[in-house]
Amino acid sequence: MTNESLLLDSAGMLSSDSNPVKIHAEADSLGDLERWYVLRVSYCRELKLQERLNERGIMTFIPMKSVRDSKKGNPKIKEVPAIHNLVFAYSNRTSLDEYISSEADAQMTHYMWDKATRKPIVVPEKQMNDFIRVCTNSEEDLIYLTDISDKLRSGSKVKVINGPFSGVEGVVVRIKKSRRVMVEIPSILSVASAYIPLEYLEIIN
Repeated sequence: MTNESLLLDSAGMLSSDSNPVKIHAEADSLGDLERWYVLRVSYCRELKLQERLNERGIMTFIPMKSVRDSKKGNPKIKEVPAIHNLVFAYSNRTSLDEYISSEADAQMTHYMWDKATRKPIVVPEKQMNDFIRVCTNSEEDLIYLTDISDKLRSGSKVKVINGPFSGVEGVVVRIKKSRRVMVEIPSILSVASAYIPLEYLEIIN
C-alpha cells in the first residue's frame, strides 16, 4: 500500500452521522492551574464576553471566519465568529468562577460540562494550540465542523512536518476532494485545514 493510500484509506467524505468523543476534565484540586476552559454564552454575546475577559487579563480565543457583508450596497469582507456563543478561555478555575458569579449577566455565561465527569471541560494545551494555529494561519478555505462522522474521524493520525502548520497533529481527511488535516476539540468543534501536500505529512504510529 502506498503512503498516500495508507494516509487516506480510512478517511472518507464528510457525512452527517456523528459520535462525539468525550473529554475528561482534570481534577478540581488543580483549580488554580491555568488551563483552557470552554464557555457558553447566550444571545450571540461571545465577542462581548471576550472583551470583558480580556479586560481582566484572561486570554481568550474565538474561531473566526470571513463573510461577505453586502449591507448598504457596499460589499465588503468582515470577520465573524465561526460558531456563535462559544469562547475558549485560558485561566484558572478560581478566576473564571469569580467572573461568572460577579457579572450582572451571570446567568448568560456557563461552563460547558463533561457529562461523564460532571466537571467543566478542559482542553489539553497541545490540542488547543494546534487548533488555534490551524484557525489563524489560513487566509481562506478553512472548514469548521460540528458533526463529525466515525468515517471521517477514522483517518490516519498525522503530524505536519513542513509549511505553516508544521508541528500540528491531527487526522488526515478528504473533504471537497482536497487532502486536509483535521484538528478536533471533541464534542465541541473541529477545523479542517486548507490543502496540505502529501509530502508535508508524517504518519504517527
